[in-house]
Amino acid sequence: MKIVLAYSGGLDTSFCIPYLKENYDAEIHAVMVDCYGLPDQDIRNVLNRAQHLGADQAQVIDGIHLLYDKVISFLIKGNVLRDRSYPLSVGAERYIQAEVIAEYMKYNDITHVAHGSTGAGNDQIRFDSALQAATSDFAEIEIISPIRDKELTRQDTTQFLQSRGFEVPTSTTEYSINKGIWGTTIGGKETTTATKALPFEAYPNLGDPQLHQQESEHISITFEDGLPIAVNGKKMKSAELLKAVEALGIKHNIGLGMHTGDTILGIKGRVGFEAPAAEILYTAHRELEKLVLSKWQRHIKDQLADTYGMLLHEARFYDPAMRDIEAFFDSSQEYVTGTVTMYACNGNLIPQYTESPHDAIANGQATYGEKQSGWTGVEARAFSKLYGLGSNPKPASSKINT
Repeated sequence: MKIVLAYSGGLDTSFCIPYLKENYDAEIHAVMVDCYGLPDQDIRNVLNRAQHLGADQAQVIDGIHLLYDKVISFLIKGNVLRDRSYPLSVGAERYIQAEVIAEYMKYNDITHVAHGSTGAGNDQIRFDSALQAATSDFAEIEIISPIRDKELTRQDTTQFLQSRGFEVPTSTTEYSINKGIWGTTIGGKETTTATKALPFEAYPNLGDPQLHQQESEHISITFEDGLPIAVNGKKMKSAELLKAVEALGIKHNIGLGMHTGDTILGIKGRVGFEAPAAEILYTAHRELEKLVLSKWQRHIKDQLADTYGMLLHEARFYDPAMRDIEAFFDSSQEYVTGTVTMYACNGNLIPQYTESPHDAIANGQATYGEKQSGWTGVEARAFSKLYGLGSNPKPASSKINT
């Protein structure tokens, strides 16, 4: 028997390796799907840690390019946020991780898969549904989730590892930190209630704005057909570009946030996040779209983005409606080409100016608030009169206070 563990290197999946070894007569394959672009040394550390914990096989598989092509590119095109505040940082990765794990299972003819999700979160549902979908043409699989099934806490898993001589970093005991290229989430302690503030020290890269003082900088992002292709004039491929933008965001403390919302289970959830790459790219992309899209394109896009974010969050990534929305996003990006320059300083990101070959301001018909050449003043007066005919305001009170 062989079991593939969707391994992250954190507390929960670290616990799973010795637990599976003790409770199953199986060969354990710890497989990390790298959706960040880890440096070589970090990859070696991950592999060494898995083997130290008892994994029979350990492997790190690149997932960042697949993540960008299948998920992040559409998040950018749609400016997609959950509850118009949270950029779906880590949840977006779970489908890609499940797909890659499923391919590993097929290649190695393995039908048992394990993950470290709890029974109270969203990831368990994303993993389970994605794994089932991705292996539907392969075999009947068995999903093993010891933390969920045994209802274990972080304290339980910590004690389990420590009792067997494995070190557990204090930070992983207190907080669950999920790091990805589209953002990092921080949960635990203060986030289990709405009445406590998550301390800035809990964020791995960003923090208290008054302690992150940097000289101001102008950041320019160039887009082609709705997707970023260059940072400050330098063309880059997707993974390199995301890392470059993330580094700029960390430098200027951009992308810090807290999200409170509804979970798939129907309970409320709260999590801190830092998403520097998403914040910078969304800000630039929205500014370019304002210049080149029609009013109704943007209006419809915003509504579809809300739906797309909700379905992605709620484990409905494989619903055909998602492909339909993606087709609309693709169509809407035909003229979203140009460069947006922003001012970054101490957590602030302010759009400055936009250059595009499809600049709708430069169409020559009028200058807003100044002059027009496409119509006369008399025609403008008539339009204003006709436009207001459908209004029926409540009459103002005739009483005069004395």
